[in-house]
Amino acid sequence: MAQQPNEQPTPKNKQGAGKAHTAQAPPGANAAQPEATAAKQHGARNERPTPKGHKGEAPPQPAASTATERNVSGQPATSATPGAKQQAGQHRKGTKPPTANTKTSPSASPATAATTSATPATAAPLASAAPSVSAAGQQNARAKGTGAAKKPDPQQVQQIKSQHANFRAQPKPQQVPAVTFNQNYRIQGSDQWQGPQYEVFRSYHPERHDQGWYRSRYNRVELIGGGYYYWNNGYWYPAWGYNPSAEYYAYDGPIYVGHRAEPPDKVIADVQAVLQQMGYYRGEVDGLLGPLTREALTAYQADQGLATTAAIDQPTLDSLGMG
Repeated sequence: MAQQPNEQPTPKNKQGAGKAHTAQAPPGANAAQPEATAAKQHGARNERPTPKGHKGEAPPQPAASTATERNVSGQPATSATPGAKQQAGQHRKGTKPPTANTKTSPSASPATAATTSATPATAAPLASAAPSVSAAGQQNARAKGTGAAKKPDPQQVQQIKSQHANFRAQPKPQQVPAVTFNQNYRIQGSDQWQGPQYEVFRSYHPERHDQGWYRSRYNRVELIGGGYYYWNNGYWYPAWGYNPSAEYYAYDGPIYVGHRAEPPDKVIADVQAVLQQMGYYRGEVDGLLGPLTREALTAYQADQGLATTAAIDQPTLDSLGMG
């Protein structure tokens, strides 16, 4: 179809028609035209788009295509990188190639490596959620006493102690019920606690006496948090019977505070605040040795390998840096 004008020339230009067309045709045009016709006749087996900016040039020869394939199969070529192979495999599998490939060619420039090391946006929520999930798991492990032996920060301990310098506990029978006097009461499990530092717990049993009896034996008897306590060699004990109208005790047993004879409610508040910061205690800092405080003490003591007395004893207070 393209050569029809040459087959029927006008009478005036019969002899020089072929020469005129040969002289006026742009270079490569006649060569490209038969190839295009041949491509159409053979089903366009090697159709390739003409590159931009080279309108009159012939399409690449089959030899170039063969060379490209050899390059992909393993011969040195800049276009045959592992990333290209991976992306080609993803296209064949129907998956969308990532915008930033984390495995780059060894010849990648620093700028390219910096770009390709970016984490995909879909992974960001998982990464940000992981530390939160990990922090919550550690806190629960400490609360259950599963072995996360963490020590308190000494600076925080001193700061808490200074904040509670004038702390005074108040009775809260609705939140922390009071225990009742029972002369047959013994501290459960104390017979299994080995060592002289637990002797006061093993030998403790409640006694009821009047004010004269206590005054004649102990030089300090004080009203603390709704009940009277007496001081004896580093421990405060409930003074049952000293004043029957003031017998609010959240815990019946010795409370170790050290040889400085600090009030027991202040020491309890210090312990509560430190255990709260460490994730063991989740109640209010009220200076009362109630069930939540004793549960937190048990978990902390288990993590530290101490006897689980659920009380403030000398090894526990020393471990907390308050001895």
